[in-house]
Amino acid sequence: MDLSVVIVNYQTFELTKNTIDSILKYDYSFEYEIFVVDNASSDDSLARLEDYFKDKVRFIASRENNGFAAGNNQALRQATGKYQLLLNSDTIVWQDTLQDIYDYMEMHDDVGACGCRVLLEDGELDKACKRSFPNVKNSFFRLFHIPTKSEDDNYNLTSLPDDEIYEIDCLTGAFMFMRKDALDMAGLLDETFFMYGEDIDLCYRIKKAGWKIIYYGKSRITHLKGASSKKQKNKLIYEFYRAMYIYYRKHHAGESSFIVNIIVYIGIAVLCILKLFLNLFKKKH
Repeated sequence: MDLSVVIVNYQTFELTKNTIDSILKYDYSFEYEIFVVDNASSDDSLARLEDYFKDKVRFIASRENNGFAAGNNQALRQATGKYQLLLNSDTIVWQDTLQDIYDYMEMHDDVGACGCRVLLEDGELDKACKRSFPNVKNSFFRLFHIPTKSEDDNYNLTSLPDDEIYEIDCLTGAFMFMRKDALDMAGLLDETFFMYGEDIDLCYRIKKAGWKIIYYGKSRITHLKGASSKKQKNKLIYEFYRAMYIYYRKHHAGESSFIVNIIVYIGIAVLCILKLFLNLFKKKH
């Protein structure tokens, strides 16, 4: 098998169906398989997907929802493709995107993972598709919306062109086209993360294993994620800041002083509490 595509579904029949259809509608020079992992949906989305796609998709039904990383890992353990693609269930794959990135990976055997230009529904760039690894400094600038002219402090790499090809640190888990050899060296997604941060952590481990990570801006997908102005569930807010804590503790705490670590942990906790409070205020009004 050349490519294994892994999609996690959680009560999103229509979105997941449209994502899969956007793959199946095109022809490719390579063989591929599609896995859909259902993360214990409480609705009928899994049954409807199974009925709609029949034998075109391999389905895995989780007994409980242990998060995005755990869901993907179930399929990655069964996938046999030379390349393995993590793809969100709320995306639309454009024509030639999979073929172009497959061809690029075939020609560059030092690349462990490749992402594409990810566009939001309004056509704007999803900034998560090309990032630097987070650290104390660039996270501070980002969290408090402080502008910086230094590329080293620019977490979202906004100064780099959106439509070109170059090496970066970090891709988004919405579209992560990986070489199986690189994934085998780096290891699967860390299931300590529930639904945020696992993509950054995996990219960090892939680069640490000696592979390049490439942003391929000539190809695109559309990511239909919710607008930031919409009210969030408290669980999602909590998991976002929990992921920040896990990533820092895993990759940076050991190289920082005790005082710096305490300041960072307190800062993350304060930001989480503040965000939860503001979200509660939104509910009342």
